[in-house]
Amino acid sequence: MEAEKVVQISPLIRRITAGNGSVFTGPGTNTYLVGNEDVTVIDPGPAMEEHIDAILGASKNIKQILVTHTHPDHSPGVRLLKRQLDVPAYGMLTKSSKNQDTTFSPERILQDGEIFDEGDFSLEVVHTPGHASNHLCFILKEEKFIFTGDHIMNGSTVVIGPPDGNMKQYIQSLEKLKNYDIEKIAPGHGEVLDNPYDVADWIISHRLEREKKVFSALKDASRGTPDSLVEKVYSDVDSSLFPIAKASLLAHLIKLEEDKVITKEGEEYIWEGAN
Repeated sequence: MEAEKVVQISPLIRRITAGNGSVFTGPGTNTYLVGNEDVTVIDPGPAMEEHIDAILGASKNIKQILVTHTHPDHSPGVRLLKRQLDVPAYGMLTKSSKNQDTTFSPERILQDGEIFDEGDFSLEVVHTPGHASNHLCFILKEEKFIFTGDHIMNGSTVVIGPPDGNMKQYIQSLEKLKNYDIEKIAPGHGEVLDNPYDVADWIISHRLEREKKVFSALKDASRGTPDSLVEKVYSDVDSSLFPIAKASLLAHLIKLEEDKVITKEGEEYIWEGAN
């Protein structure tokens, strides 16, 4: 994916990928331009002037901005874009997410299920907490595309980092997507994905398999922390990724505690059968 290049991915959708590729962002953060007359921008991305210039250069009739969530590679571009345009931005803020991007001040907080009717297209808001408590997806009904931000990415699994990230909610939000009429995924990172229900099922299965490894490792050790368990649970990934993996490992431990499968004592998680 070439940074800042405008790519037409459907009759109603164009994509511009920011030049912020990294281990966290893959080839970079995808910004989507939806519509041909009045354009809706989804995720202006990081605060990179060259990326904002590419967005402005691709469309002279931007009507509004939608934000999937407020991580630093998705929402800070709103402030730069609004310096150039007098248009509203919409998204969600929650108690645990409000300090992620303090520059983001939406004109209105979006609600699950509301619909933007733009004449030649409509976008439905779907609240999908998990990766972030304020995470939203948007469904382009006319083309059955879902813009998934970091709820589903192409090329890597999503990091679930507590306290704002929640593994139980993440799996529930993946299940929720299967209630909608969708055919393609436009992710926040990577190329378009087909077969969205199969993708959601694969991610759920992958997460539950990882959860089994977490439980098995804790059972073997009787008690543990993300630091003590990460090497065994993530034996299939490079050790350089362990600092990232520990966030999702903690999320799995919290879910197991919520499911009353394990308990917590101080900073340690304990297998119930250890006592």
